[in-house]
Amino acid sequence: MEDNEITKLVIGAAIEVHKALGPGLLESAYQECLYFELRSKGLKVRKQVALPIVYKEVKLDHGYRIDLLVEEKIVLELKTVEGFTDVHFAQILTYLKLGNYDLGLLINFHTTLLKNGIKRVINKPL
Repeated sequence: MEDNEITKLVIGAAIEVHKALGPGLLESAYQECLYFELRSKGLKVRKQVALPIVYKEVKLDHGYRIDLLVEEKIVLELKTVEGFTDVHFAQILTYLKLGNYDLGLLINFHTTLLKNGIKRVINKPL
């Protein structure tokens, strides 16, 4: 399945979760519901995926965790914040680089309209 097809399904599922729950819950509640929705659509999804740092050929478990990884290639970073900051974008970019993933979605469930809380992030080689 193409990345655009996957992200379309992810965004649809996230909107469905947001419509049912609304804003104001903990990130973990949205994560569980989105995990359920994506799996019910037939997508392979893993949650809280450990992401080690490789430094001088030594793998160090530094405690980074991807909220949801869809089809082993799309990173989902979920938030429940007033608005995105540079730190949120830096976080997902770090996950993309460390895991060698091309695409991620930053999703903020603390919005009135979820479409205003979704940002597509691409890992561009330097």
